Amino acid sequence: MQITKILVANRGEIARRILRTVKRMGIGGVAVYSDADRELPYVKEADEAVPLGEAPVAKSYLSLEKILDAARKTGADAIHPGYGFLSENAGFARAVNGAGLVWIGPPPEVIRLMGDKVSARRQMVEAGVPVVPGWDGESSDLGEILRQAHALGYPVMLKASAGGGGIGMQVVRREEELEEKLSLVRQKAQAYFGDGKVYLEKWIEKPRHVEVQILADGKGNVL
Repeated sequence: MQITKILVANRGEIARRILRTVKRMGIGGVAVYSDADRELPYVKEADEAVPLGEAPVAKSYLSLEKILDAARKTGADAIHPGYGFLSENAGFARAVNGAGLVWIGPPPEVIRLMGDKVSARRQMVEAGVPVVPGWDGESSDLGEILRQAHALGYPVMLKASAGGGGIGMQVVRREEELEEKLSLVRQKAQAYFGDGKVYLEKWIEKPRHVEVQILADGKGNVL
């Protein structure tokens, strides 16, 4: 299938860079934007731009329905999610494919495995990859979570299993903080990702972020 128009389901500099590349390739680029972002450069530079409405991300950049509707209205052939937001949402990837559009990203089953942080941790452990000490049990019992946090030693990090883009994380430095912050993380996780499951990791005070980027085109070519 020849792609003639790509909708970028993201915002700001992320969307801007993707749209620039799309333009260099001679492909039409569609931007989406919330009310708060209407004056940003990426919106003005895109070939087409579709408003998503209210600024909260849950009602704009995380709205599957609005983004798919924007793709239909503009006649886009494909959707590029950028990173963060819906890029790690397997349900969105399936919905894009189901709408007859090209999903520019990993297959939904891979996103499901790696997008769910608990599943990803378990996969890494099985593969012998070192991970930060943590607890990824299924229990939602406060007493059990308190016991596991105590065993890890404070401070700990509460994380939403389905989270992404930094949403759904809280550092807990003392046992007295855990119940309140657990409630906050669960509420955000449910509101943004439809999944209130959380897990614990040992908080690292001064981490260094090191990434190895791997690119594949879906045809067996890998860099």
